[in-house]
Amino acid sequence: MTASPGDGLTRGRRITTLVVLGLLAGLGPFTIDLYLPAFPAVKRAFDTTDAAVQLTLSATTLGFAFGQLVVGPLSDRIGRRRPLLIATSVHVLASVGVALAPDIASLLVLRVVQGFGAAAGTVVAMAMVRDLFAGKKLTTALSRLALVIGIAPIAAPVLGSWLLGFLEWRGLFWVLAAYAALVIVLQLVFLRETLPPHLRHVPGHSTLAQKYRAVLTDRVFVGVAVIGASIFGGMFAYLSTSSLLLQEVYGFTPGEFGIVFALCSIAVLIGTQTAGRAANRFGPQWVLSVSTALLIVGATLVIVFDLLAFGVAGLVPAIALFAFAFGLSMPCVQTLALVGHRSEAGTAASLLGALNMSIAGLVGPVVGLFGVESAVPMGAIMLVCGVLATCMLWFVVRPKDVPPIE
Repeated sequence: MTASPGDGLTRGRRITTLVVLGLLAGLGPFTIDLYLPAFPAVKRAFDTTDAAVQLTLSATTLGFAFGQLVVGPLSDRIGRRRPLLIATSVHVLASVGVALAPDIASLLVLRVVQGFGAAAGTVVAMAMVRDLFAGKKLTTALSRLALVIGIAPIAAPVLGSWLLGFLEWRGLFWVLAAYAALVIVLQLVFLRETLPPHLRHVPGHSTLAQKYRAVLTDRVFVGVAVIGASIFGGMFAYLSTSSLLLQEVYGFTPGEFGIVFALCSIAVLIGTQTAGRAANRFGPQWVLSVSTALLIVGATLVIVFDLLAFGVAGLVPAIALFAFAFGLSMPCVQTLALVGHRSEAGTAASLLGALNMSIAGLVGPVVGLFGVESAVPMGAIMLVCGVLATCMLWFVVRPKDVPPIE
């Protein structure tokens, strides 16, 4: 097994580091999705449309995408901690601003800034894991991180639903400000710099152009980046639609809506933890061959069950299958994207995350164009994303050509 700097950490230190990195990685998904159950309340508060409310979600994802493109390469040049602390501080201030927003236009602008501030957590957490681990240990560590990255977008609305039981929608953003402030304290206390100075200027990998060239000329990276974005886009079609679909079409209460998200959270959890073990045994590319096929099956069932009027009894299991496939895929995507790019881990992670968020930001408005009257538009986008991911795996990544990870 490949030696890595993380081998020198005690077991307790390793666990603490991964927990803090997990909380950092979760800040972005929680920022994006915590207020999904509050969509109807935001719509009423500003007397606006479904499309305008969904646009606030897209604004956050686009800010998140841009933030990753800035913070990731910067962390490769000056180290991980400083960009992380600055961006997270921006998130705290933006969260307070959103909580006090007087109108929908202000909310849109501040959500972009909030997304930018949240970007550092995910991209730098992934880069730090790559700094510390290599080979199969990297796969295992990323599966733990993916547990948070994968489950947070689904678990966040569950928490949001619960919080709305005693807070108004603005209170959710005070909670996010407190979360970011806590993360800053944990960074200062527990996280050490993981990128030593001599690795910030490796010959042939030191300038921004060289780092981007190294990443973007790697066929496997490009392929798995598109796979990751497709998978994330399919999941985001569900995330951006489900609040209105389940509450306004199916008549769910916020609590019942939270139960559905909890079931999907469990499915993602099982998927991410299965991925770590399966990828180390069979190879991440072969696990992706199974997970991408399951994405297509799950999305197809969403459409078929809705057309056959099976109701929630058909819809929820189909979405849970898609969620499981999402969880099974993400650690494999991250491993294949980062394993060959230690010198530009921040840049690789930023491109991976920015593409995910850019696709997610486009998915919301597309789903909104069809209105929220049935699950068919959502399922159709999930299906297209699953098919695209499968095609990229077999025709660009080409599993048989991927070398084994030791």
